[in-house]
Amino acid sequence: MHAIKLREPGGPDNLEWAEVPDPRPGPGEVLLDVAASAVNRADLLQRQGNYPPPPGASDILGLECSGTVAELGEGVEGWQVGDEVCALLAGGGYAERVVVPAGQLLPVPGEIDLITSAGLPEVACTVWSNIVMHANLAEGEVLLVHGGAGGIGTHAIQVGKALGATVAVTAGSAERLDRCRQLGADITINYKEQDFVEVLRDETGGADVILDNMGAKYLDRNVTALKTGGRVTIIGMQGGVKGELNIGKLMGKRASVAGTTLRARPVDDKARIVADVRARLWPLVAEGTVRPIIGQVVPMAEAADAHRALEEGGVFGKVLLAARG
Repeated sequence: MHAIKLREPGGPDNLEWAEVPDPRPGPGEVLLDVAASAVNRADLLQRQGNYPPPPGASDILGLECSGTVAELGEGVEGWQVGDEVCALLAGGGYAERVVVPAGQLLPVPGEIDLITSAGLPEVACTVWSNIVMHANLAEGEVLLVHGGAGGIGTHAIQVGKALGATVAVTAGSAERLDRCRQLGADITINYKEQDFVEVLRDETGGADVILDNMGAKYLDRNVTALKTGGRVTIIGMQGGVKGELNIGKLMGKRASVAGTTLRARPVDDKARIVADVRARLWPLVAEGTVRPIIGQVVPMAEAADAHRALEEGGVFGKVLLAARG
């Protein structure tokens, strides 16, 4: 099969479309003919040499895909050859074929086409596991989403609204904030011109849940922005890895700060998340209440161009890599 190989850590030009051995499914695994994958910021980090795959995972980039079931490994039940699915991966998505644990498969929801569904698994499992399964976002609460115009952000806006929350977002331009409003965001904050702490204080008195992709840079301000009993979940480190935390401020608010990852979780833990997403979120996707936001579709062989697009920051929503179709 063909896949995107990384010649050596570095820039997008180090990605090449090349022949590699075909994968084979082991017990409990499923082989997929890949229709499309998607580009995530973790892929950029891996390309740069800063985010190696977990032990046993493919060293091919790609944390999600869509495709057709081609072969079932021993013991797999509930799926058949020919089923159209999308999948959460630990790696291997930038390829014509990939092997995935059966517990990380999701049916293509509703009327969404196979290519588009490749942009769902990573954002759906990340957002749902953080703001629902961990932070327990409730109806009537305030959710602040940093990076509202990205793949995670555009999905989180819709999930927050579907759950009855007031949703605030940060983004870096009026145009991107306007598109966030079209998705349902109630409060939009231009982080280049406004202080999200002040805006939230004036508009809502603070946030109950903050989904943060910045890490160190926003740590203290996130805690300041919380209401009593608030919860920060950190899913990215675009603003650095080391910050100073005022423990007194955190305790005074009876608040919490958590950092989570998805890729390195054990297979059974991922299966638990996927099962909850399928049971509780997938009906909202199937009915169109929550939909994938796709900013760009690029042929998989041109993955370098897709990486450049994401790094330049002009894409609203997800960047997909189409292997076929």
